Amino acid sequence: MANDRFGMGWGMAGGTTLASIEEVRNTAQLAEDAGFESFWISHAMGVDSVAALACLGTEFSGLDEVGTSVVPLYGRHPVGLAQLVRTAQNATGGRLTLGIGTGNRDYAEGKLGLSFNKPYTYALDFIAGLEPLLNGMPANSDGALISTHAELGIEAPPTPILLAALGPKMLRFAGSRLQGTTLGQCGPKTISSYIRPHLFEGAETVSRETNPRIMALVRICVTDDLAGAKALAREISSHYQAIPSYAEATKHEGLDDPSDLHLI
Repeated sequence: MANDRFGMGWGMAGGTTLASIEEVRNTAQLAEDAGFESFWISHAMGVDSVAALACLGTEFSGLDEVGTSVVPLYGRHPVGLAQLVRTAQNATGGRLTLGIGTGNRDYAEGKLGLSFNKPYTYALDFIAGLEPLLNGMPANSDGALISTHAELGIEAPPTPILLAALGPKMLRFAGSRLQGTTLGQCGPKTISSYIRPHLFEGAETVSRETNPRIMALVRICVTDDLAGAKALAREISSHYQAIPSYAEATKHEGLDDPSDLHLI
């Protein structure tokens, strides 16, 4: 539950392998029964995270927030994503938070056949079209890579946006423009000495009513099989070392093995 003293909240991540709406519902029930205040779905090769959360509707009222962490922007357009998100926001009774990110080169180029040469520009152009639509406003944006000129007619409250960011420019942008950032595979040292300073530096350039939010994924395993858990942690985190931004985050933490970020 939320900790008023430190301004913290605890949520449950449903993982990347949810294969059916029944599985999503069962996991949401588990999160609610365990006393978590929010429930998050990663967007990988399982169910579509936004559509799946929409299927929860207004059930599981013990969950104050449901969200995605994260929807990759490549392969989408702001209008299509905004339609889907505002529909889901209507269905969930205004509980939805949208976590988005550019993904990585392997996803964009390897799976989609799209250029990943300018992810920062792509994110800025995409959000310039997406943000007003999620706030119920018209979008009129001409970017270097994406243009958006549309207005939606979907009844829904505004949707908060969290941007997955590890680079200084992307973090400063998230702090200045959006509700905050969502992080995976980052430890406390990295968050306090690197993520937060850049995020709040961006926030200081504008007038904000609240500080930007930092949502960090922490992988936790309670087990009596220490060796097996460590082996699973190494398997889960091994591919992060092949992604430059995550490899750099591991270095910031002072670790050689990203699996050491798991709490076992």
